[in-house]
Amino acid sequence: MAKVLIIDDERAIRNTLREILEYEDYQVEDIDNGIDGLQMIQKNDYDLVLCDIKMNRMDGMEVLTEGLIIKPDLPFIMISGHGTVETAVEASKKGAFDFISKPPDLNRLLITVRNALDRGSLVTEAKTLKRKVSKVRPILGNSQAIVKIKETIERVAPTDARVLVTGANGSGKELVARWLHEKSNRSNAPLIEVNCAAIPSELIESELFGHEKGSFTSAVKQRIGKFESANGGTLFLDEIGDMSQSAQAKVLRALQENKITRVGGEKEIEVDVRVVAATNKDLLKEIEDGNFRMDLYHRLSVILIHVPPLTERRDDIPLITQSFLEEICSEYGMPVKRFSEPAMEALKALPWSGNIRELRNMVERLIILSDKVITDGDVKAFANPSAPVTIATAANGGGAATPQTDFDQFKNFQEYKDFAEREYIKFKLEKNNWNVSKTADDIDIQRSHLYSKIEKYGLKRGE
Repeated sequence: MAKVLIIDDERAIRNTLREILEYEDYQVEDIDNGIDGLQMIQKNDYDLVLCDIKMNRMDGMEVLTEGLIIKPDLPFIMISGHGTVETAVEASKKGAFDFISKPPDLNRLLITVRNALDRGSLVTEAKTLKRKVSKVRPILGNSQAIVKIKETIERVAPTDARVLVTGANGSGKELVARWLHEKSNRSNAPLIEVNCAAIPSELIESELFGHEKGSFTSAVKQRIGKFESANGGTLFLDEIGDMSQSAQAKVLRALQENKITRVGGEKEIEVDVRVVAATNKDLLKEIEDGNFRMDLYHRLSVILIHVPPLTERRDDIPLITQSFLEEICSEYGMPVKRFSEPAMEALKALPWSGNIRELRNMVERLIILSDKVITDGDVKAFANPSAPVTIATAANGGGAATPQTDFDQFKNFQEYKDFAEREYIKFKLEKNNWNVSKTADDIDIQRSHLYSKIEKYGLKRGE
């Protein structure tokens, strides 16, 4: 229910507006002066303010200005019995959503109120989405290697020095690149990412430098490349060791001259781009084998940052695990679960060939398939998702197993996750004789959430 504040020194107007808005199911509060109105805006969360312009103690335009300083996204609809075009224009310039004359027309008032509330919702939603998209996960850990990486980022990021980030798959190279951009003077410009290993060698040049219409068979229109898209910002070349020799030569020229030429084009285009590269390969060995250019290596590696594998910083695992635990439980809308001390030690003892990426998947798997407290038995049961461990085995802490699950039937982790969640909920419902309230409490989720899961997976009693 939207919450509306009316600020007007005429009681009759306040009563009329309140009556109209409450009839439309809005929650309404009112006050007869701007000074108290600003205090109410400061203390409460309103979705909309209706404010008179001519008032005692404080003018409505002052209320508008001060109110938007307190809550910049709060929509204001200004009301006046002395409405003129000049007044309406001034109100709009100061940030008002709209202007209405007294006495207000009922239909116009309601339409304006709805539009203002819709606009306020869109602004809030857009900001929330922007925060989600732009949010950079912190680099977690207190090990000596991670502390050194953080210190290097702080020193290097404000410069335009090129950086080469090395490390195994899943160790966090992309995160380092993101923080280099986030803490740089280019943070307001784009960070453009290119996975060199995911683009066929015949298309990598078009991807990086763009192409002109008709330059090859499928070039039906001009295309802007990643170098141009990143102009003024940062270009992150991931898996640079997989780039073709011809593309390496062009990248080298772009770095030397700060100019590029589109495929099929002749015009040179100046670009201002900071390049951060990453690889899981030993580029010096690749140079010896003739797969990578030495001159490009030296251009890219002004600063070298090596991200250690998770096995070399096991003491960071509890901190990283707790962060993933809180984040994933929040995404699923469930109370945060807890790892027992033996479970955490079991996590630290695992080989972690997939590094941070594997750890996150492991935590998500344990959240879905374990009870409120995650035990070392759960960790051992789900350490290897391809191992012949059944849902019932894990749920019972490693007891008697039901028939083994064929994990080859799943095309991806999402399919396996849905299957596991369905079997776990079904097991718990049957264990509690299909008492939904008891089951919801047992697995620590809201009852309405459990009903949604039952409907999603088509679970039926006695199936």
